[in-house]
Amino acid sequence: MKARLLWPLAIFLVLSVFLGLGLKLNPREVPSPLIGKAAPDFEAASLMNPDKTLRRADLLGKVWILNVWASWCAPCRTEHPVFVAYAKTGGTPVYGLNYKDKREDALRWLGQLGNPYADTLSDSTGRIGINYGVYGVPETFVVDRNGVIRYKHVGPVTMEVMRDKIEPLLRQLNA
Repeated sequence: MKARLLWPLAIFLVLSVFLGLGLKLNPREVPSPLIGKAAPDFEAASLMNPDKTLRRADLLGKVWILNVWASWCAPCRTEHPVFVAYAKTGGTPVYGLNYKDKREDALRWLGQLGNPYADTLSDSTGRIGINYGVYGVPETFVVDRNGVIRYKHVGPVTMEVMRDKIEPLLRQLNA
């Protein structure tokens, strides 16, 4: 009889431990099954020059950043000045992936806020984003010379994230 009364208490304690551990996790650090694996292949038209295409294979041999953004995304507007400032340093190239957006809206947005991208891929259907596991914008990936994803950031990249996480990783990968 006493053992039957202890079961609810035991279940409550186990659930409390899991809840406590879950509350300590950072929601910005979403584990990605792609970390340490080859970045998915893509071939997409350039937003700025639709007659030009860019493929993942074109980027092999160099470290690069992929920033997934859209003109309709408010958090993208928040992080955009960080990438504009970073682009002025002449560091690792940043490629944009314009996700589920209208070309004219994206071009207007870049015209107003500045274009920090070495090139921007147009992903109007979201197919490339899906292959990268994107479930919301903005998301940012760091890819090494071999085309392997080394880092993923979910949400807006802040100056602190750029300084404390992305730039040290880029220095390591470019060494």
